[in-house]
Amino acid sequence: MSTPRKSPKRPAVRTASAPAGRAVDRPADDEIWPRVTRELADDLAVDALTRDRAGKAPFDEVARLQEAGLPALLTAPGPSRRGADWRAACAVVREISAADSSVGELLAHHYALSWSSRFFGPAHEAPAPRASSAPEAPGAARRPLALDVCTAEERWLLAGGVEPPRPATGPGLVLTPAEGSGGGWILDGRRTFASGVTVADRLVVGARPGGTGDLLVVLVDPAHPGVFTDAGTDRVGQRLAGAGTVTFDHVPVPSEHVLGVLPHDEHAVAPFTTLAPLALRLLLTQVGLGIAEGALAEARDISRADQAGPAPAGGADGPATADGTAPAGAGDDPYLLLAYGELATAAHAAAAVVERATDALARGLHAEWSLTPEERADISVLVAAAETVTGRAAVHITTRILELVDGTAGADSRAGGPGFDRFWRNARALTAPTRADHRLRDIGDHYLNGTHARLTLLA
Repeated sequence: MSTPRKSPKRPAVRTASAPAGRAVDRPADDEIWPRVTRELADDLAVDALTRDRAGKAPFDEVARLQEAGLPALLTAPGPSRRGADWRAACAVVREISAADSSVGELLAHHYALSWSSRFFGPAHEAPAPRASSAPEAPGAARRPLALDVCTAEERWLLAGGVEPPRPATGPGLVLTPAEGSGGGWILDGRRTFASGVTVADRLVVGARPGGTGDLLVVLVDPAHPGVFTDAGTDRVGQRLAGAGTVTFDHVPVPSEHVLGVLPHDEHAVAPFTTLAPLALRLLLTQVGLGIAEGALAEARDISRADQAGPAPAGGADGPATADGTAPAGAGDDPYLLLAYGELATAAHAAAAVVERATDALARGLHAEWSLTPEERADISVLVAAAETVTGRAAVHITTRILELVDGTAGADSRAGGPGFDRFWRNARALTAPTRADHRLRDIGDHYLNGTHARLTLLA
């Protein structure tokens, strides 16, 4: 049954030194983020299986993210703030996903949505830095919020989706003009989202005035009485990602919470705007790579422990073989070494392709509105290649590992093991919506014919 969202369910988490009512300051040195990420990943890994089995809404996981300050990481640099770049954000998502890919997916969607006002807002126009209660001059035009800055200052976690709905999913969300002199819009409709809607502080969604024409990207408070959320409880994998269906019933949207516009005519869309779905796809690819690397590392630890065996009867200086060498242990099994060599190579290959795509996207985001269609096309191809290679590698690695650890002491989740089935389930759930044949076709068309992929917002 649908229930309204209530914000007090999850109190804000702040450091002990933070004054009441004031957002926690970002660390002065961005080099601290790798250490903070490692510590959080280690913490999440301890009870990842238990939390996956419980399948509860990820309020505790979001509290851990907020306590570490990671939702505020991807803030554009400015005079009064220090922002990490997209490479750092991708590295954070990848490492968190190796420990718990559901939390990694939460963070991936949050980072992509936090730049909505930059992707969809007016070109070369500085957005308003934050929500303010100060009165405006009469007749003054209201500027859209700088969402990434507001997110850091207000300690929001974002969820939702701005892409146009696919035809099979219904008409999508509809905006109608609000009555009265205040302006704004009224939001109605129902949409299903892949991550974060059960725990988000704000929703970023795309809706069309009257159901047709250009898409407006708007910011909504899920605690409004007209917002109802149905949690997705029947997922095979990514159970803690906070997926669900949201119903909007006559929800007011102030004009300053319209973050930008996505033109209905794709030829009118700026190349920089079309980096929005590529950024999300690459961040989700980082989640897939994290799943593969996390599963491989867990399996290696189990295999090492299993292959160590009891110490030789003679101790460290025990008997040697006839040729004077130490006796071969099970860890020298050539078939096991071959299997791990194959899987490690697949993970290394995926990482190399992902890192190249990450560098290309970071350069495109830095170019902003000067990005050309040709540069955008090159980035699209690299992201598609990373997505395809990593998706296949994640499914292959997690499937093969189930075979390698089958019957190995310490691998069974019922005996306290890591539960390797969750890596496979998460990899399948994450990659299932992606059509690899479509990606490969676009890559081949670009390579053979120099054709540019369509400037589409569908991820």
